[in-house]
Amino acid sequence: MPTNYVLVDFENIQPTDLALLKNGPFKVVIFLGSNQSKIPVGIAMALQQFGAAAEYLQIEGNGSNALDFHIAYSIGRLVAAEPESWFHVISKDTGFDPLIKHLVKQKLHVTRQTTIKQIPLLAVKTSATASFDDKLDAILTNLKAKKAAKPAKQKTLASTIHSIFAKSLSEDEVNVLIEELARRGWISVQQQKVTYSLPS
Repeated sequence: MPTNYVLVDFENIQPTDLALLKNGPFKVVIFLGSNQSKIPVGIAMALQQFGAAAEYLQIEGNGSNALDFHIAYSIGRLVAAEPESWFHVISKDTGFDPLIKHLVKQKLHVTRQTTIKQIPLLAVKTSATASFDDKLDAILTNLKAKKAAKPAKQKTLASTIHSIFAKSLSEDEVNVLIEELARRGWISVQQQKVTYSLPS
């Protein structure tokens, strides 16, 4: 299974659910502002359990987007080395979205969430134990997180669903899920082009 890098914008958000990543294919990087000299004990203890799979990076210098640029640089460096990996930015800052949209168009796996639990791989732990509705919920969570970068074609949507479930579903199962998304009115497929009307 590909590595999932979780890049936390600690200036913007301090996640309380890091424990959800334990024992999974995750590596965690906490990006700290130059003036953030203290880490809450709960977060430090949670990260200690990851050992070498977690690290802190404190940036140098100040600026309104200084930390964001460090995260963007890290994504670029990691993508060049591991293009098959997944990259999850944990931040409320929508300024990341244009970059993420561009990277998704390059067929790279980059998303932004505001909480750890929204990471697609955590939305449903295994396809074998997940109910049909659980699978739909996982797909819905993933599509909502993509904002304007949702798959525009049915083939790309199918690839996205395969990725969510670590390619453990058959083509028929994926097609049934797409048909159910359409039946519920969440998507419309016309000549292989997909439009969205996702529930709030």
